[in-house]
Amino acid sequence: MSKVLIIGSGPAGVSAALYARRGGAEVTVLSKGLALSGLHKAEKIENYYGLAEPVSGAELYVRGIEGARKIGVEFVEDELLSLMFNDTFTGFQVTGKEQAFEADAVIVATGAARQSLNVPGVKEFAGKGVSYCATCDAFFYRGKTVAVVGAGVYALHEAQALLPHAAQVYLLTDGAELSAEVPPEIKVRNEKIAAIEGGERVEKIIFADGTALKMDGVFMALGTAGSTTIAKKIGAQLDGNNIKIDDHGATNVPGLFAAGDCTGGLLQIAKAVYQGAEAGLAAVKYLRTK
Repeated sequence: MSKVLIIGSGPAGVSAALYARRGGAEVTVLSKGLALSGLHKAEKIENYYGLAEPVSGAELYVRGIEGARKIGVEFVEDELLSLMFNDTFTGFQVTGKEQAFEADAVIVATGAARQSLNVPGVKEFAGKGVSYCATCDAFFYRGKTVAVVGAGVYALHEAQALLPHAAQVYLLTDGAELSAEVPPEIKVRNEKIAAIEGGERVEKIIFADGTALKMDGVFMALGTAGSTTIAKKIGAQLDGNNIKIDDHGATNVPGLFAAGDCTGGLLQIAKAVYQGAEAGLAAVKYLRTK
């Protein structure tokens, strides 16, 4: 059977898993777990078809996964680090913190927006030294000094992608506690960041204590990898901060689909379930034509 990997275990991801599995595909769902799910924050859900009494988001989350597991959907808890084409460009390679996955089709259903710094200079220098994709832009910083903003495994992954190209790579935690083991060739700065400054391009980072660090490029990698960041890296078109899809959940990248909050519009469970069903069916149809 062809393999479908679904990133996200909320209503959109599980709905996609149900339809892709019923369509005959081998389905794996990559999940961050209940504690990091958007449903976990919902105390009561009332306006949903078939629920005579309110149900907590946590309970609905568990019910969805149990139903998908019964028909053979595999769930793996891991932190997503990257999504790329495989070596033959016939499918996808998905890298997690703990393991890697191969898939013939991928459905992004994370619902997560990318994180950034809320300081002067971030928006102004976007594309002029501020980047969200080390894999995409590392080549342009050969022999230069760059920094990755973040304190976790995702930030370390981005910094390591820059090491073969840049003369010096910094990891700026912005005051957060490191949650990854950083090799000595990456310099760590823990100060809070106050601003990013420069002329036509980024020239320096200003810390809250008034000190400055000369810099040619700044890469944002706060928290975990967001859906728009992951999709953009592989060439998917965006509509603002949302992944752009057609009526069936397909992106402009063959074999890559998206569903749920990461596509924008109505941020409701009903919409997520519908889009997940469309994406699951579309993924199966795509695999049959490969």
